[in-house]
Amino acid sequence: MLYSCLVDADYLDTEAFMSDDSGNRGGYDPLPALLDRLHAYTQPWFPAKTELNQNRCDILKQCLAAAAQPRGVYSLTVPTGGGKTVSSLAFALKHAVENGLDRVIYVIPYTSIIEQNAAVFRAILGENNVVEHHSGIRADDGTETNGHNLFQRLASENWDAPVIVTTAVQFFESLYSNRPSQCRKLHNMANSVIIFDEAQMLPTCHLKPCIGAIANLTAYFCSTVVLCTATQPVLADVIQSFCPELQIKELCPNVAEYVQKFQRVTYRNGGALSDEDLASELRRQKQVLCIVNTRKAAQKIYGLLPPEGSYHLSTLMYPAHRKSVLDTIRQRLKEGLACRVVSTSLIEAGVDVDFPAVYREIAGLDSIAQAAGRCNREGKRAAGDSIVTYFESESSVPLLQRINVRAAQEALKGNCDPGEPETMQRYFTALRSLIGDQMDKSKAVESLRAGLHGCLLPFETVAKNFHLIDQATSTIYIPLAEGFEACQPLLDGSARREDYRRAGQYCVSIYARHYRALADAGDILPLTETSAVLTNLSLYDPEMGLSLEADSGKAEFV
Repeated sequence: MLYSCLVDADYLDTEAFMSDDSGNRGGYDPLPALLDRLHAYTQPWFPAKTELNQNRCDILKQCLAAAAQPRGVYSLTVPTGGGKTVSSLAFALKHAVENGLDRVIYVIPYTSIIEQNAAVFRAILGENNVVEHHSGIRADDGTETNGHNLFQRLASENWDAPVIVTTAVQFFESLYSNRPSQCRKLHNMANSVIIFDEAQMLPTCHLKPCIGAIANLTAYFCSTVVLCTATQPVLADVIQSFCPELQIKELCPNVAEYVQKFQRVTYRNGGALSDEDLASELRRQKQVLCIVNTRKAAQKIYGLLPPEGSYHLSTLMYPAHRKSVLDTIRQRLKEGLACRVVSTSLIEAGVDVDFPAVYREIAGLDSIAQAAGRCNREGKRAAGDSIVTYFESESSVPLLQRINVRAAQEALKGNCDPGEPETMQRYFTALRSLIGDQMDKSKAVESLRAGLHGCLLPFETVAKNFHLIDQATSTIYIPLAEGFEACQPLLDGSARREDYRRAGQYCVSIYARHYRALADAGDILPLTETSAVLTNLSLYDPEMGLSLEADSGKAEFV
């Protein structure tokens, strides 16, 4: 924190000396004004005209009422569709005003959710009061010499804006970094309200350093933390292992009551299904979403469906491509047209789609619950007519998901309902039991504690070893459609920061072995050691996305 203060002061001093215009920083509206805007935004919701909206308004009122409480660690456990995005923002703004805090930091696992939530926040609070900081941010006007793009870039460097929306990777890797550019924002995490959306997605193999950071920010740096999710993980004991005095307080205590009120689906155990049997069941549905565990499985199942009205989604499609397909899917759902979608898990957290039926390959119970949030999302159909089928496929369970699947199987024994809070509690208890003490893969906590006793803090070692996403990836830029123009500055060597941000909408991340295979086959033009532009455009399918089967045949799907 001291290093952050020093580094940021040095950068700001240099910036002020070199710049002719000091108006690119600051100028934010005060938090009380932002709270007034939120009240104006939500005022038309009252009185609620439907039972579903009445429940959402009740949750919002509870969050506002709880905001006067002192700083600490809170949970917000709201079923999918309960309006937790706006309710958590309402708590954060009012709590910050009541307790003299400086800003709200919203930490989200996926960039696909960030852009959606940030758009909501900007609509409520105003464009310049919300700053996104993640790899997918783009500069639309092609310049950052002045205006909003420069403002956003400067604010993302030290997080001095009133509302920051960022990724869990950016947040935690900054805390365990030793680089000035990443560390200069740390002092602005202090005295803040920090909301962790989809808190159950904190990686279990790094749970100790993540929770350690959360506990210390709360206990020693005057921040408030909110763990926000429909499927609340079991974390109290981990928090108290760092700061025994911290207790997690729930903002909406009557969780079980809301689970019943928001019950919009019926779960069905589909048992073991072959790919052909699964495809046969999907073909009989006019509108259905099927979520599987691997990209290879998604492509195979999609290939068994009729072309008309069938769609595929995976991270092998660049972000702008996925957005275009999702827009088509939403339109067909709205018009009642045939719409059968096969996707990886990217669609199940925070993506606003509403299907009458959902199939989910067995994974963690939290994943099954998140998938259910894409079924009867607006409660327009009876729960008995909105079926979420969880099933076992003929594919082997991916290594990284085996513990989660075992914990889900344990929790579901005796035909327990996945939608019941008790079942979810059993799942997280089983998961923690299976993980045991393997919650600090990078040994960050161990290294820092040993350093404290020896009066030497191993910042470089910790930074080198701590990576929230363990497997290194490489970036492939796809020069198709608008991506052709976006990739030109990268190819001619004139790319600036905003060019890379824009090109981020036309890139796919792949593992190192796939990158090497594409390079060996001559299908890419390397830009750096970990990035390249795709030159063999036949490898990008307009339905499937990037093929990892390079011409040499050396690559494979995961």
